[in-house]
Amino acid sequence: MSISQRIENLPVKRFHYILLLSAGLGWMFDSMDTGIISFVLPVLMKTWGLTPEQVGNIGSIGLVGMALGAIIGGSIADRVGRKKVFAFTLVMYSIATGLCGLAWSYESLLVFRFLVGFGLGGQLPVAVTLVSEFTPAKHRGKFLVLLESFWAIGWLLAAVISYLIIPAFGWHVAFFIGAIPALYVFYLWKYIPESPRFLEENGRLEEAEAVYRMVAGEDSGSNKANLGVGTGAGVGTQEMGRKVTVDKPSKSRNNTKVNRVTLGELFSKKFLRRTVFLWLLWFGIVYSYYGIFTWLPSILAIKGFSLTKSFSYVIVMTLAQIPGYFTAAFFVDRIGRKPTLATFVLGTATSAFFFGQADSVTMILVFGSLMSFFNLGAWGILYTYTPELYPTRARGTGAGWAAGFGRIGGILAPAVVGRMLGASISTETVFLMFTGVLILVVINVLVLGEETKGRPMDEVA
Repeated sequence: MSISQRIENLPVKRFHYILLLSAGLGWMFDSMDTGIISFVLPVLMKTWGLTPEQVGNIGSIGLVGMALGAIIGGSIADRVGRKKVFAFTLVMYSIATGLCGLAWSYESLLVFRFLVGFGLGGQLPVAVTLVSEFTPAKHRGKFLVLLESFWAIGWLLAAVISYLIIPAFGWHVAFFIGAIPALYVFYLWKYIPESPRFLEENGRLEEAEAVYRMVAGEDSGSNKANLGVGTGAGVGTQEMGRKVTVDKPSKSRNNTKVNRVTLGELFSKKFLRRTVFLWLLWFGIVYSYYGIFTWLPSILAIKGFSLTKSFSYVIVMTLAQIPGYFTAAFFVDRIGRKPTLATFVLGTATSAFFFGQADSVTMILVFGSLMSFFNLGAWGILYTYTPELYPTRARGTGAGWAAGFGRIGGILAPAVVGRMLGASISTETVFLMFTGVLILVVINVLVLGEETKGRPMDEVA
């Protein structure tokens, strides 16, 4: 039985929870860095005298970087490993966020936001691929939705930082705080092993076996190898809270040539339906999310609320994301990916429609919270669904291209909203547009989606 098959049959171990927490913290930092810009933009509109179109461009340029980062990062992860790309992109977007605090003009901020986006785009599909490849089929949906739930915590952290820091110390300091996650790379590099599925696929069988035994809690005996933890060999290291002796890496390799996937193969008869489904799914969800939530604090400010009020309302809406994730996690392994995703996207569409019509604080908070609840729950299912539709050799590439294409929606949406508002088009019409996009997403799920609940990941090969 292959290592991949044995992973599918494992019960949930202590390792899985520690991996979820470790990757989740990285995910939280991703969200925090993404969220900070949303709260800085209303301030910059006043401080720099930016037009709505310029604000939209700042939101969009980060998505340009995310699109390229997802495509390049996912493809590289299928060649050099998930762990290396995860670590590198974490450092990249954290440092770039700190550089945003040094921005001296609209143009310089565009450059730094592009770099932030590139790092974020490279990390997200790789992180979810890494966690999915460690998690057994029976629990994969729950674990990946819970991983995505850390996004809500990061966005909430960004809201709190902005609420407390920006009025007192200015927007620069908020960006400087966003650089702190770069230090987390030292923990990730030491304690997170490489995916055993990736190692097995690339013929590094002794290393894959050693990682599997560690995950399963078995004594690896004389079969120890480099677990992908740290960079040294022949030294002791603390691995997942217990002492592990790491011998020199095995130089043995399977001489079988690894069949690398190409972009063209993603559109072959084998994968065509899945690729079209995922690309359309990612486009619609990313378009609606970044169009709505990048502009949310600014839209509230346009409606006449003070910056402090706008930030406090967004914090309330962000809190609703957390039960949204947990609800999605509860249903995704019980009733399946397809019906849960369709329900949550439909809920987002309905909430967006009524949010656009809201004319009181109560309606804004109620429908804004429901919009957050359903939209972020849908994101959790999206990240569960995507890696399950490709085999190991194509997983990083397939997920990366799907996310990259989706980012085109994220590039367009903030700019489209900016131009609509700049042309004095009402917020009601803006949210009616998002409602229509989300209805099309529901149709895509129902027509092209396939159920993957409980299915071993490499059955798609």
